[in-house]
Amino acid sequence: MADKQPVVERHVAEEEGEDSAAAASAAAGEEEDTGAQVAPIVRLEEVAVTTGEEDEDSLLDMKAKLYRFDKDGNQWKERGTGTVKLLKHKENGKVRLVMRQAKTLKICANHLVISTTKMQEHAGSDKSCVWHAADFADGEVKDEMFAIRFGSVENCKKFKDLVDEIAESLAQKEGDESEEGSATAGLLEKLGVSETKPQESSAKEEPTDAGKETETTAVVTPAE
Repeated sequence: MADKQPVVERHVAEEEGEDSAAAASAAAGEEEDTGAQVAPIVRLEEVAVTTGEEDEDSLLDMKAKLYRFDKDGNQWKERGTGTVKLLKHKENGKVRLVMRQAKTLKICANHLVISTTKMQEHAGSDKSCVWHAADFADGEVKDEMFAIRFGSVENCKKFKDLVDEIAESLAQKEGDESEEGSATAGLLEKLGVSETKPQESSAKEEPTDAGKETETTAVVTPAE
């Protein structure tokens, strides 16, 4: 009886070993790449996203922090931290300033750089500058006062100099157009005066001729 006991235990151990080997093999089979392709449950189609900047060329792209002056509270309030851009339209040549917040991409500044745009250095920091603008970031035109702060003095100077250069160029262009308009108006005025002179002259001669004929008739009649 004592000799049969180890045989039974041996068979049980062998069966347990086979079960463990089968389980390990099954687990390995689950992890094994069979090469089968599983179709996704939901298909995501690629969607074209427009930013409104497709027809513009970037003249400047920098990271900065923007502030807006609150007139009611008489204090500066942070508008957002992100990227400020100067974009030039490919067709009409207009330049606008656009700034979006870093994470949400929400627009916190959106206005044109015009001939009267004037960047001023901030009194409290040489990395900041201040300016006024008719801004459209909130969906309606608002007269805003902005302050922008850069990470370095060099970046602030580059931004300020470029905006001033654009504004001066626009002012020069407007001045040239004004001079051309004045010259054209003067030329048209001269042409108008020269055209009216013959009419005035002929109008004066007609009554004179008529008067002569009347006088001649009056003289002849009594003689007959």
